[in-house]
Amino acid sequence: MSTENSSIISVVTGGSGFVGSHLVDLLIEKGHKVKCIVRESSDLKWLNDKPVEIIKCGLFDKTALKEVLIDADYLYHVAGVVKSKYEEGYFSGNVETTRTLLETLLELNSKIKRILIVSSQTAAGPSGTEKAITEDVKPSPITTYGRSKLEQEKVALDFSDKLPITIVRASAVYGERDTEIYLIFKTYHQGLMTLVGFNEKKVSLVHVNDLVNGIYLAATNENSKNQIYFISSKEYYTWPQVSGVIAKAMGKKAINLRIPHFLVYIVAAIAQFFALFSKKAATFNLEKARDFVQTYWTCDISKAEKELGYVPKISLEDGLKRTIDWYRKMKWL
Repeated sequence: MSTENSSIISVVTGGSGFVGSHLVDLLIEKGHKVKCIVRESSDLKWLNDKPVEIIKCGLFDKTALKEVLIDADYLYHVAGVVKSKYEEGYFSGNVETTRTLLETLLELNSKIKRILIVSSQTAAGPSGTEKAITEDVKPSPITTYGRSKLEQEKVALDFSDKLPITIVRASAVYGERDTEIYLIFKTYHQGLMTLVGFNEKKVSLVHVNDLVNGIYLAATNENSKNQIYFISSKEYYTWPQVSGVIAKAMGKKAINLRIPHFLVYIVAAIAQFFALFSKKAATFNLEKARDFVQTYWTCDISKAEKELGYVPKISLEDGLKRTIDWYRKMKWL
């Protein structure tokens, strides 16, 4: 652990989650004093036994937030709502929480070194063509989640003349502790790899360790204030390619089953219908189906490479093997 940064205070929202907990690990490694803002209901299993201060106040309690943020050097805003039954859930959890955090900082700690907001490639939308999307392309989100993340970015940029803000857009993230893309591994382990449609689709993927390194670089670079960066892999992958790498890592082959787009929408509609009778939002719904049928979800990381010195270090082969080995160790597979 580095001791040179022991006086630096980094506050992390969403630190109990997949990406947030890996970021917390990196900040501890860098020698930062880490404070995590979590909800009362948060599962803290990835934070247990780590030298972090846990603050259970949520993101709308301005009085409690002031106590946490008053001496913060960095704020890493990772927390967000990725699924909700209603539109207001996305906008409350992604936009209004961000507004509250920024208003609080403006009131009492406008000299903070940096506010790093973790956004998503969905805020920009799919690439549309084989040419990967860049930060200069006009965003065109296709889901409520994507629109809420874009609105979050707009709110952040509204404060950027008064506060030092940097936004990172993450592509699809995988790695140890993930529970979303994990479903692909689980299905594969059971002998099936589902491929959406009959055309070749390309996607940007990033291992969580590369993502949090990119987040850290973006937050600590003096020239990245008020900038947006895509953080992802340099390469773009097809799903049959991913399937082949999983096969090698697992030591077994699954049946590749191609599902036509119309069937993807039918399955999504059924899942969404049954979710009406549940308290929880559907993991798979019509908007998720719209995501899945896009031909290109690729982003260009040239800006992050050039301005931040960001270099993705974990290859797809190494990343998937590490992830699968971890799932096996945890008895998830």
